[in-house]
Amino acid sequence: MNLCDYNTLRALLSRHGFHFSRTMGQNFLIDPRIPAGIADASGAGPGWGVLEIGPGAGCLTRELSARAERVAAVELDRKLLPVLAETLAGCPNVTVIPGDVLRLDLAALAADSFPGLRCMVCANLPYNITTPVLTRLVETERFQAITVLLQKEVAYRLAAPQGSSDGGAFSLWLQFFCETEVLFDVPSEKFLPRPKVDSAVLRCVRRERPAVDVEDQDWFFRVVRGAFLLRRKTLANSLASALPEFPKDAIQASITACGLPEGVRGERLTLRDFAKLSEALRSGTA
Repeated sequence: MNLCDYNTLRALLSRHGFHFSRTMGQNFLIDPRIPAGIADASGAGPGWGVLEIGPGAGCLTRELSARAERVAAVELDRKLLPVLAETLAGCPNVTVIPGDVLRLDLAALAADSFPGLRCMVCANLPYNITTPVLTRLVETERFQAITVLLQKEVAYRLAAPQGSSDGGAFSLWLQFFCETEVLFDVPSEKFLPRPKVDSAVLRCVRRERPAVDVEDQDWFFRVVRGAFLLRRKTLANSLASALPEFPKDAIQASITACGLPEGVRGERLTLRDFAKLSEALRSGTA
């Protein structure tokens, strides 16, 4: 069964009485080259366990099943469970787990599903849960690589060069823990139903150690987030609003002590810049 064939997919979903849910962000791929390309790009193979989020009708799941040792596919929409029971009947190394990935214990899921295996994630993520899902996956610390299909604009923002205007607090947070790269674009006509925007495949490979050394990660990220609180304002003004316990002149002195321009904005700082600045503020070494 070609799950990416438009007529085959329509007939399959109709047979099971399935209707797409806009609130769940359901958009299924209808070009077989895309799920095959995503599975190849993920690096899945023998010795790997793959967590998939939102398998839909199972087109990417089957590609992962053909490559990886084990696949655990978490599906929130219970109306898709009978569809997956049919489409994945020939994939004995796949387990479908009903549930919400944002509520599951992902470390326990990985331990139970992939004993003795290296763990990765590969998924066509619903656009509306991208940030919380990526946050959970990175914080779990069990997944060595994350390959996900996202809204194109978001994918490129998360892989934006540090110090560019395209990035933000979350992209820096992600790049602190992972090396990020956009692999290829996927136009909107490759989906059913067709979304209003194009997509892209983002690959995140977990670093052996964070991108920069910091004494206090919580404080470091408080400074990073504070730098983007008032994005159109200078770094000093934004941090003055985010860190009310610091006088603005002390913040400005720390910025200058780090060799940064007086009127610099937060978006122009790299992770290394933020490491120096957060330490200067924390230790009062302005």
